[in-house]
Amino acid sequence: MTSKEKILSAAISLFAEKGYSGLSMRQLASAVDMSVAAIYHHFPDKNALYMAATRYAFSGKELIFAQVWEAQCPASEKMYKFVRALITVMSQDNEFCRLVQREIMEADPERMELLAQGVFKNQFNLLLQLAAELAPGRDSYLVATSIIGLVKIYVDHQPLNKCFPGWRPEYAEPGAIAAHVTDLLLNGLIAKEHTLNNFDKCYRPIP
Repeated sequence: MTSKEKILSAAISLFAEKGYSGLSMRQLASAVDMSVAAIYHHFPDKNALYMAATRYAFSGKELIFAQVWEAQCPASEKMYKFVRALITVMSQDNEFCRLVQREIMEADPERMELLAQGVFKNQFNLLLQLAAELAPGRDSYLVATSIIGLVKIYVDHQPLNKCFPGWRPEYAEPGAIAAHVTDLLLNGLIAKEHTLNNFDKCYRPIP
């Protein structure tokens, strides 16, 4: 591991633990047994370090998602593959998820923009394309964010969900949950074409 990789690995852990605002360059230097000047040799400022650390943390995950997008299969099957990959990634890397969740809770506009545009943009655009292919009559943005939301709530609440009546051991398997989420998204709870229109009539934006 190079000195730069050592800094990035430590930064990921410390950003996840302390948050952007709570981590100083001096604390990071102490954690990697380097001088502050040595850190600034690799990264000109804290923002540059933060972006490099989040990209570094996500870089291996992009390879997993690349297999999904490159798969030669129907859009519905690609949806299943994406959901399963997302569940697997979020379940296996708690540190990265904690880092992102902490940033979302702090909701700093500049860092939200950095995360959205600098880290997740490519994957989200591909998900938008898949959503448009699967449901051309629906809002692709809402479909894409709904997919992410369903997966995130499953992963985040899994320890609690195990305590509820009806839980089964197979629900801990990414494949089982991916199949359920995909079926729910593609077929819905009520398989009637007019269901969405009925709800649309209930929603009337204020002029």
